[in-house]
Amino acid sequence: MCGIVGYVGEKRATNFLVEGLSKLEYRGYDSAGVAVQEGESLSVRKHKGRLTNLEKELEKNSLEGYVGIGHTRWATHGAPSDTNSHPHLSNNGKIAVVHNGIIENYIELRKFLGEKGYKFLSETDTEVIPNLVDYYYDGNLFDAVVKATERLEGSFAIGVISEEDKDTLIGVRKDSPLIVGLGENENFIASDIPAVLSYTRKVYLLEDEEFVLMNKEGVTLLDKKGNKIDKEIFNVTWDEKAAEKGGFDSFMLKEIHEQPKAIRDTMTSRISMEHGVFFDDFKISKEELESIDRIYIVACGTAYHAGLMGKASIERLAKIPVEVDIASEFRYRNPLVTEKSLVIILSQSGETADTLAALRDCKNVGARVLVVTNVVGSTMSREADHVIYTMAGPEISVASTKAYTTQVLVMHMIAIYFSELRELNSKEELDNIKKEMLMLPEVIEEVLNIKEDVKAIAEEIKDEKDLYFLGRGMDFFLALEGSLKLKEISYIHSEAYAGGELKHGPIALIEEGTKVVSILTQKNLIDKMISNVVEIKSRGAKVFGVTFKDMAKACQVLDKVLFIPETHEILAPIVAAVTMQLLAYYVASLKGFDIDKPRNLAKSVTVE
Repeated sequence: MCGIVGYVGEKRATNFLVEGLSKLEYRGYDSAGVAVQEGESLSVRKHKGRLTNLEKELEKNSLEGYVGIGHTRWATHGAPSDTNSHPHLSNNGKIAVVHNGIIENYIELRKFLGEKGYKFLSETDTEVIPNLVDYYYDGNLFDAVVKATERLEGSFAIGVISEEDKDTLIGVRKDSPLIVGLGENENFIASDIPAVLSYTRKVYLLEDEEFVLMNKEGVTLLDKKGNKIDKEIFNVTWDEKAAEKGGFDSFMLKEIHEQPKAIRDTMTSRISMEHGVFFDDFKISKEELESIDRIYIVACGTAYHAGLMGKASIERLAKIPVEVDIASEFRYRNPLVTEKSLVIILSQSGETADTLAALRDCKNVGARVLVVTNVVGSTMSREADHVIYTMAGPEISVASTKAYTTQVLVMHMIAIYFSELRELNSKEELDNIKKEMLMLPEVIEEVLNIKEDVKAIAEEIKDEKDLYFLGRGMDFFLALEGSLKLKEISYIHSEAYAGGELKHGPIALIEEGTKVVSILTQKNLIDKMISNVVEIKSRGAKVFGVTFKDMAKACQVLDKVLFIPETHEILAPIVAAVTMQLLAYYVASLKGFDIDKPRNLAKSVTVE
């Protein structure tokens, strides 16, 4: 979650630290701070709240040093406060540390260090780190950091500077992302690439238990034994402007409008009417596919909803049993994964902690692992057997939009790929789906033109305390995602139900004036869904619908309708998803909320 930056060079460190942290605000945070090597000592500025609070403090009390570390914190141990904010210092003020992750054995380490005379000012797990480094420090900062991290259990990305080592910055990662930026007479560390893009496009992607030792002259990568590591430089190819708003009011709205391009880019060179579906880094023979007894799809949040869509299309087109699991539950239920299993991992960032842990568990039992992610060079993409990139480009807003729709698209492409290998469906049927897929960018452009209709419905629901989403089949999976989007950024309580489940309990919640969003794109279930709508309307509900223009029967029972263009029913929820995203966006906008940085949430969840 949190964001880390670090700088060593010839310029004032705070210039980069503040700018770098601003590029990481999307990760979610409740406080921000910096530590700078200034003269003979370390100086710290840190504040609860937005980064602007820190900037104002630095305007009043500037820091002039050329070596520094910075941090945006998302509270885990201890409430948001100035004291609990990072960076944290050792008791003697000579070691400063920023940390992303969770130190699981911090209580034991606090007790150990307390017995050695160390005292703690904060409630955080992080404060044990600078004191451990100080405890082991005997003039060699690298050795002290290695010895300290060997005592740590859990996940961490760490940046360390020392009063005694004036031109040095050390970084290390384990289960939390950390990259190294390479500049001219200046070098950087950061949690994510956008933080350094204004300064360099040359980066190292650190692996677990790899250390970086840097000064302004250069960078050395080391293992914990001090052996040098040779690593290829990763050259960032995407445009820095892709991570800017480009005239839109928010990143979320910009990213909603980028979906036609994201979907087109994700399909480019992968779909052929003549040769079928093709993936560069995922090839499997018919015999290998036939040997797979079960597919597991593992993901969290929005990606989990994309996984549910994948289950439906893979089982329908490829006739292979599929289980979909929430990553944080998957590894603790002792899943029956074997070497005959294919595990598909979905993660926008490729760094999600509980999903990464599930990936490693599956690899350990010999399962074949395929990762679908949006981030080239992410930890999951490096550790999986195969990777398919969604080609959505940088997604900055915490609420996922284009990453979700491209994940769903990839899942459908995988289903077609498997079906073509197994020769289970007619060429005509699969060609029809592929033809409709290739038209999706234009279809979604049409949906983006009904923004005013969506906004009118948003006006009617913005003051609600409770809202319900209904759907059947794939529409139910989209209802789950629509409900989540509304909760994430508008803070309205909402629930999603399968239409047929209403009479098994939830219909008791329906009363006069209850607002319901009903999705009706699955033609084989339309009549059933209409019956469900009639049931709740007879109890006083007002129902807003999303459906095709030719669904006359549905239109007769809906109070207001958002029409989407006709497309194949497997693909229709991708199109309808845009209406759900716009609805959540306009509700949050009308309520005046910070859309890109919703409270308590982070873009990349790097703690379990």
